[in-house]
Amino acid sequence: MILITGAAGHIGNVLVRLLTQRGYAVRALVLPGEDTKPLLDSNPEIVEANILDYPALKAALEGVDVVFHLASLVAIVPEQFEMMRKVNVEGTANVIRACRETGVKRLIYTSSVHAYGHPDMNLVIDETLPFDTDNPVASYDQTKAEASVLVQNANADGLETVLLMPTGVIGPFDFKRSEMGEMTLYWMKSGTTATIEGAFDFVDVRDVCEAHISAIEKARPGEAYLLGGHRVTLSEYRRLVQKAANAHGYEMKFPYKLAYVFAPLAEVYYRLAKKRPRFTRYALNTLASNSVVSSQKAINELGYSIRPLEETVRDSVAWWKVNRKRILPSLRNIVISKLKR
Repeated sequence: MILITGAAGHIGNVLVRLLTQRGYAVRALVLPGEDTKPLLDSNPEIVEANILDYPALKAALEGVDVVFHLASLVAIVPEQFEMMRKVNVEGTANVIRACRETGVKRLIYTSSVHAYGHPDMNLVIDETLPFDTDNPVASYDQTKAEASVLVQNANADGLETVLLMPTGVIGPFDFKRSEMGEMTLYWMKSGTTATIEGAFDFVDVRDVCEAHISAIEKARPGEAYLLGGHRVTLSEYRRLVQKAANAHGYEMKFPYKLAYVFAPLAEVYYRLAKKRPRFTRYALNTLASNSVVSSQKAINELGYSIRPLEETVRDSVAWWKVNRKRILPSLRNIVISKLKR
């Protein structure tokens, strides 16, 4: 039996989909009352539990051999940072403890390239870098680094663990409408649309999930594996979206420094309007940071394969054309309210 925390999320629902298609018995862990539409096509065993509710979490892990721990929270505004730390760090500690006490054979933790912080621009980001647990710039990055250290320490203490470190995850089946999903929808229309100066490494969610499945048997205990894709500017990404959507329009490109000046005002606006922000200071810092990533270790040891970015964008656009009207934008405060229950 395989259990997946955060099963209704972007990586989670695709991983459930691929595992069930291949005949694995899958238990999908979701928050109490969480929308499970992303899992309808896969028909896993669905269990409601909060990873901060230890008795419920432990009960969900009974009889499980492999745990994929994907559940996490990305908080943008300071008043949500405490809950983010509880979910990402304390929640991971709970998962480790429950794995030990229920006899789980392997814990595979989905961390993030952001756990490495913001390395110098002249470096290639790979698994030899240390996790940046003292990151003063980004609270999310710091919590992912701290959780990653907990997972690696658990392996040293006898629980078999693996860390997988994706870059910016994109692709179809984006039921929660991620930031890049929202931007894809925005760029799919004709007319004037905006971009911001900067670049990042983006990876197809399906490639990430294939690496997760490979990690069940192929990953070495205690090791971390970076899962990168293609490094592109937002301008290049927009061009691919417009081509796939057969849309035509003028690009209004904002310099990084100008966008950063207005970012705090934009954050206030989105908060008052109760909308998911299209850009924040955190996003801008990410676009300006080092995003040159090596996935060679995952390629060599997991058989990791990276599909063309054009294919990912084309499939994303096709999926959104069918699903955009039935998937409403999600708000983080809704997720946080469920976590507090």
